[in-house]
Amino acid sequence: MPALGFGTYELNNDDAATMIAEAAKIGYRHFDTAQMYHNEEGVGRGLKASGLARDDYFVTTKIWYDKFQSGDLQTSVMESLRKLDLEHVDLLLLHWPTDDVPLEETIAALNEVKNLGMTRLIGISNFPTALIEKAVSLSNIPLTVNQVEYHPYLDQTKVLESLRARDMLLTAYCPIARGTVLKDPTLKAIGEKYGKSAVQVTLRWLMQQDSVVAIPKSGSPKNAAANFDIFDFELSESDMAAIHDLAKPDGRLIDPSFAPKWDQAA
Repeated sequence: MPALGFGTYELNNDDAATMIAEAAKIGYRHFDTAQMYHNEEGVGRGLKASGLARDDYFVTTKIWYDKFQSGDLQTSVMESLRKLDLEHVDLLLLHWPTDDVPLEETIAALNEVKNLGMTRLIGISNFPTALIEKAVSLSNIPLTVNQVEYHPYLDQTKVLESLRARDMLLTAYCPIARGTVLKDPTLKAIGEKYGKSAVQVTLRWLMQQDSVVAIPKSGSPKNAAANFDIFDFELSESDMAAIHDLAKPDGRLIDPSFAPKWDQAA
């Protein structure tokens, strides 16, 4: 699973097709989509246009919570594969936890699609620590990823510790905090030392953390290329610490109120 991926949230089918092909030219080999993004068909077109062999790229999609019942889940994955024009995805995630369907039922269905060969790996997204533990305990197949919001303004130490203890990865979405990092004086100052932008410093900070993967999105080939240009420098321990210190109690940007009802106290 490549540590730096290309996110497609808010890209329509045509833009997703264009940007996936462009991202592949830049060097990206990890592409992230979801049923809820309504662009799986475009992602599939972009992958075909890239000319990459199937074994040369990694694709993630996510199951929306209204398809968590057994039967609905399996059918929705077949539909995702049809749209992507793929025989299997590399990683399949449950997009948000919900109380509407027993987690036992959903995890069993997720295990089934893995056993049927529709995906190589399975995991979760937006699961807090207590639900990580529960999901892992219910699955007969190892869960490999929890995809969550993670950037310098949101401390995800507890989630990271929980995932590392279970040999799972954290995939960071919204990694540049919807562009907020661009104006951050600390990140800009660190970037000046390395000849890099605040965005590049932020993505490098994520890459240097054990068990962390990032999926920045971009609708611009220029920005996508800049996001990928982060492998020729390394942040010092003091720089890493300074970026960690930017976290704040109200740092979360994604409002979970739109998501399905679930026991957030867990």
